[in-house]
Amino acid sequence: MITDPKIGRTVIAKRVALELKDGDIVNLGIGIPTLVANYIPSNVTVFFQSENGILGMGPAPEPGYEHPNLNNAGGNPVTFLPGAAVFDSAVSFGLIRGGHVDITVLGGLQVDEEGHLANWMIPGKLIPGMGGAMDLVTGAKKVIVAMTHTEKGGTPKIVKKCNLPLTSVRRVDLIVTDMAVIEVTEKGLLLKEVAPETTVEEVLRFTEARLIVPEKVPTMPISL
Repeated sequence: MITDPKIGRTVIAKRVALELKDGDIVNLGIGIPTLVANYIPSNVTVFFQSENGILGMGPAPEPGYEHPNLNNAGGNPVTFLPGAAVFDSAVSFGLIRGGHVDITVLGGLQVDEEGHLANWMIPGKLIPGMGGAMDLVTGAKKVIVAMTHTEKGGTPKIVKKCNLPLTSVRRVDLIVTDMAVIEVTEKGLLLKEVAPETTVEEVLRFTEARLIVPEKVPTMPISL
């Protein structure tokens, strides 16, 4: 298994990037999902959308070139690609709720056996606000959860039943962690791939939920 957290986050971002197709409109949540933009294949053009009202975000600006009015939903400075559009939050959420976002990549606190995501609050802890996660999980055509497989102490985040407040009643489509790629299917959670330097046995040991394990499970097609 991968023990370096930085390498683990890179593995997640690289693998998620392979799910993006040419022409997709993609929303990236804060945290690990933002790293995905760094690994888009050179032959693929995607249009990044931010719920605060941007379509066509570019990479992060070089130090010293930040613009105070160009920020993503997490408050981080961004650049605009040629042809980018800006609009108010009402239009932005109209895109999301209207099903016009092809893929959203969100972080997660828990995902359970039924594919339900909990990622917006921990009871008793201060939160800045619910953000757009509820709308994105409900409205995006495909929902990918990009998160570490366990908490820092090793507690599984893929559980039998979420005990944190759910983000949406809709199931997510794919879970990508620093240990595995897991598809949410009608029959349950299907183990599709394991991360480099990771075994199926390790994935099962650190997963509380039941996994469907095929006879052969390939390694993620990425390099460390």
